[in-house]
Amino acid sequence: MARITYIEHNGTRHEVDVKPGMTVMEGARDNGVPGIDADCGGACACSTCHVYVDPAWLDQLPPKDPMEEDMLDFAYQPDPERSRLTCQIKVTDALDGLVVQLPERQI
Repeated sequence: MARITYIEHNGTRHEVDVKPGMTVMEGARDNGVPGIDADCGGACACSTCHVYVDPAWLDQLPPKDPMEEDMLDFAYQPDPERSRLTCQIKVTDALDGLVVQLPERQI
């Protein structure tokens, strides 16, 4: 299991154990973390699972593919470096300790 920390916009922290092979979005959804809407269910067809990745973790994630880049254009206040869609981040043991911050809202 990898422990992922989701930080709500108001600062509330949710530390969740997520099984490798799942996505960071599924970990939030399955554990009731508020602020990850995941309207498309993980198909990379919306931007409602948008987060800001803690800068210490940016180099440890796979790069964004073009479809994720396109969908991030629709996210609320995307950050060119830190914004990711959690449906596109597969959990591995190497992501144990990952920290993501949720935006003020999802659109």
